[in-house]
Amino acid sequence: MSIATPTALDRARTKAYLRLLPLLFLCYMIAYVDRTNVAIAKLTMTRDLPGFDNAVIGFGAGVFFIGYFLLEIPGTLLVEKWSARKWISRIMISWGIMAALTAWVKTPWEFHAVRFCLGLAEAGFFPGVIVYLTHWFPSRDRARALAWFFVATPIAQIISPKISNELLKIGLDGNPTLLGMVGWQWVYIAWGLPAVVLGVLVFLLLTDRPGQAHWLEPDEREALERELKREKARHHPGRPMGVLEGLRHPTVLALAAAYFLVVAGNYGVEFFLPSILERWYGLKLDRLTWLMILPPIGSLVGQLFVGWSSDRTHERRLHAAIPISMGALALAVILMLEDPPLWLTVALFILAMTGLKAYLPAFWSLPSLFLTEAAAAASIGMINAVGNLGGFLGPYVLGKVETITGSFRGGIAFLGASIALSATVVLVLGFFGGVAGVRLRTPVHLPAPGDRGPKTDPSHPAVVG
Repeated sequence: MSIATPTALDRARTKAYLRLLPLLFLCYMIAYVDRTNVAIAKLTMTRDLPGFDNAVIGFGAGVFFIGYFLLEIPGTLLVEKWSARKWISRIMISWGIMAALTAWVKTPWEFHAVRFCLGLAEAGFFPGVIVYLTHWFPSRDRARALAWFFVATPIAQIISPKISNELLKIGLDGNPTLLGMVGWQWVYIAWGLPAVVLGVLVFLLLTDRPGQAHWLEPDEREALERELKREKARHHPGRPMGVLEGLRHPTVLALAAAYFLVVAGNYGVEFFLPSILERWYGLKLDRLTWLMILPPIGSLVGQLFVGWSSDRTHERRLHAAIPISMGALALAVILMLEDPPLWLTVALFILAMTGLKAYLPAFWSLPSLFLTEAAAAASIGMINAVGNLGGFLGPYVLGKVETITGSFRGGIAFLGASIALSATVVLVLGFFGGVAGVRLRTPVHLPAPGDRGPKTDPSHPAVVG
């Protein structure tokens, strides 16, 4: 039996996966550690710095997203209109420097200031990459490409706790300091410097558009560019939507609200899960950091499954709403149990964190179904900017409630309610036709001559998922 020769388009798609996604994966992995490593560093940081209680840490963890908000939309537009390679390189070098500078903070004010500047430095990276991937991957490949990018976060959460745990031992319990600095300071330095190195590699290795890719053959470049142009014309006939139209589109506003609510829950759990387990079960650092590896494993499996299933079925809305609902349900069960054993609490947090990550590939495939070019870039930036303000709210509320009441349970209840409301908003998009008649199912792929991509029944309606 003969094996069919891959078409130029097939070869281009494969090369794009192999060339772009590994580098972007590494960048996002380091970015995620740099914004969340305060959850591990705080376990000893609060012992060395007077006045650093959970309210101070929670505010510092969250104020990152205020700075992030301010430059998010301009940064995303620069990726669309200028150069992803140059802008992402700038972002990574500046955030690596700011992340490392956290090692020298002495007061709450300094901690809050450097976290705010870290948010400014990183603004535009995440939505910029989402926009950048639309320059390379047709919609039938996009959720899968996004899934391979998004799994950087659970991989970061699997790898970083044990590395950070070893770093925390510097200067602790009789261990010597290193260059006069202790463990929590080295956590920030050791994870900040790789971002600077990767920023240089992005400048040297990333390619803005298929037409500039010297690593593609001429027929591969032409086939991929033709497919992307054909898809854009088919999905978005007529006059392109302007930036302001995209920003005030009802579905964009609904997606921003949903993302705000789920991000509040996600970051609230992430930043305080080590502290919750330490408080409830009196765990030592070594055992605690081993347990912190388990929830990201669920997230990793969930994201890959949702990316694969969403592309296979061409459905996006339910693939986003169901995992979010699972996260809310898991937190609700945690609150219902009086004194659960450690294994059950960890299992429920694994389910919660799986849901709070698995929805991402399907969710971020939604905007490009009804927006294109500058409108899509600006709207993706706004959804992420507004949504990530939830990254301020969740940790702050959980830390503040714990400081006032001495218990994490009230804060967890707030996070669960926020997540449940997010799932409701995503579900409502379908009942009202995507809020404004938007089709939230990927349009079926109609193969071009010579294209052996997945064939579907043209009579199958491209309706709301």
